[in-house]
Amino acid sequence: MTDLALLPAHELALRVRRREVSAVELLDHHLARLERLNPAINAVVVLDTDAAKARAQAADAALARGESWGALHGVPMTVKESFDLPGHPTTWGYPQFKINIASKPAVAVQRLLDAGAIIFGKTNVPVSLADWQTFNPVYGTTNNPWDVSRIPGGSSGGSAAALAAGLTPLELGSDIGASIRNPAHYCGVYGHKPTWGVVTMQGHQLPGTECIDSLDIAAAGPLARSATDLQIAMEALTTPLQCFGPNGWMATRWREHAVHPRRAKVAILLDDAEARVDTTVQTRLMALADFLRRQGVQVREGKRPVDSAQAHRVYVHLLRSATGASMDDASFAQSQAKAKSLSKDDASYEAWMHRGNTLTHRDWVAIDQERALLRRQWASFFEQFDFLICPIGTTPAFAHNQQGERWERMVTVNGQPQPSTQSLFWAGYPGVVGLPATAIPLGLTPQGLPVGAQVIGPILGDPQCLRFAQWLEQEWCGYTPPPLALQ
Repeated sequence: MTDLALLPAHELALRVRRREVSAVELLDHHLARLERLNPAINAVVVLDTDAAKARAQAADAALARGESWGALHGVPMTVKESFDLPGHPTTWGYPQFKINIASKPAVAVQRLLDAGAIIFGKTNVPVSLADWQTFNPVYGTTNNPWDVSRIPGGSSGGSAAALAAGLTPLELGSDIGASIRNPAHYCGVYGHKPTWGVVTMQGHQLPGTECIDSLDIAAAGPLARSATDLQIAMEALTTPLQCFGPNGWMATRWREHAVHPRRAKVAILLDDAEARVDTTVQTRLMALADFLRRQGVQVREGKRPVDSAQAHRVYVHLLRSATGASMDDASFAQSQAKAKSLSKDDASYEAWMHRGNTLTHRDWVAIDQERALLRRQWASFFEQFDFLICPIGTTPAFAHNQQGERWERMVTVNGQPQPSTQSLFWAGYPGVVGLPATAIPLGLTPQGLPVGAQVIGPILGDPQCLRFAQWLEQEWCGYTPPPLALQ
């Protein structure tokens, strides 16, 4: 019999509604499992047990009266540490913010509560949410439940690890550099980075920050063990649905075009010179392409919507310009000096980072103009195709490596060393122009590690991406529990 904790959130919600299990029993089951399995992976780092138990009791009482709080009534879940949860610190991994106690929930957290969820804790992050590994001096290191010697991804690494291990059925993450997508890829779960602007980021910030997303690409979104759960969570998170328009935040509508998956036109990328992809990942992408062709889906390999080198350069410079804005004066001066000392021909990640950190306004505007061109080219691409499916990262989960700078940490791709930061190319490919992308599992490598891909759609095409992911889950491949989850 499948453990309750490995069922998808929508199935748990159904069982609660049918009175097959109570919200209190469901919460207690997860808390007991957490006590047993969490020490090995250190994914859930903040517990809100008393408040969660009181809310679970209230959920059961409401159901007894015939009341329903929403689609997630009685379902326990966790959220990423970077979201405000009343009575608990929001640190982003910084020791100095352990005293930053939230007085009210982040808006996205409140929307999940309004849908009936019972939030019992928060999951681990890297410092400043700025790594594809998850470790910090406040809560320590999070391990991958498939192999605890390996990373779970980041910055929503605790989120994906907790989901894969069956510690929580649903999670709320955030993504500016694949921070939802890469942990889903490394841990074998689902994640959705929404179209920019449709899920509010209010309450996902440190003290003194009013402009939450100066780059206009950061997104909050769900992670889950089922694509159906992603859709349910997105319906909760986007009510009322809003998007940023010429006159500020305004109500908008999802893109209504909805092609049946079997009639979709799909482009698939296996690899790119900007970030070479290991054959273990490419093999699973090719298996997906073969499945789609057998189903009658029109598949074209190698069709690129934009120039890869330009997309990579624009994304990294804009990303690092956002991080540079929060530097102290001394660090900013050091980065300026480093940028000036570099050769103009230096196209390394380190060079791009220092240049991006210290962009003049004039240079930033010039790069943003390039982004506008990329946005128009993507729009033209989606006049021909419904989806682009491509890698999320260049390898499966790699071994923990917390030494040196990120660009100095190497991963092995097809037998050759590659900076781990090279994978940011795949993060920024859809992200720099705010496109929606759904992370889906592709199965396991011969070494028994999960890999995933991202299904990218047009602006406000989130429902199509989610529907396509649901179809693949039903017809081809879905979540597989790691051995640790079956203990």
